[in-house]
Amino acid sequence: MPLVGKVLCGLHAVAAGVLEIDHSVRRSALRITYSSPRKSTVRVFEKLSDLTPLVGQEVAVSDWELITQQRIDLFAEATGDHQWIHVDPERSAKGPFGTTIAHGHLTLSMLPLFFQTAMQIKDLKMGVNYGLNRVRFTSPVPVGSELRAHMKLMSVEALADGGAQLTWQVTVERKGSDRPVCVAESIGRRYA
Repeated sequence: MPLVGKVLCGLHAVAAGVLEIDHSVRRSALRITYSSPRKSTVRVFEKLSDLTPLVGQEVAVSDWELITQQRIDLFAEATGDHQWIHVDPERSAKGPFGTTIAHGHLTLSMLPLFFQTAMQIKDLKMGVNYGLNRVRFTSPVPVGSELRAHMKLMSVEALADGGAQLTWQVTVERKGSDRPVCVAESIGRRYA
């Protein structure tokens, strides 16, 4: 697979922080290495249907995830968004945020990681992202920040094939800040 394909296919791995970038090589010769994902404590549900009575409640909170410059740079490589506020630490030090900041869409791309570190449904065979109703990036994410997500279950709708469509309000917070960095209404389809 060509390097660009590996980077694009690995976008969720970028968010998970299991890809590393070697900054000593040119962009066109990006070198990627994989590291082992961390272990975490998750809230475990035996069945998909166990979520239905939890509508309207915060169901889970993810692990904290560190936003490194490597994670930001690799996301820039995968998406083509090389704006200086994200990838140029020297220039960003003199800019409006005093350092580089994560792309808003990097934070958004971390939703699957947040769900993975927060909960497990044992009878789940597969899940797919169905879309987003609302997304707001309410505060910048400076490099070195730690983020975690709070997941509130907004609705569960049965699907004809035995699955369920789940709508979640996900609030991503930054450690040490009173203001969330992202609030998103995420819709997923899960099949048991």
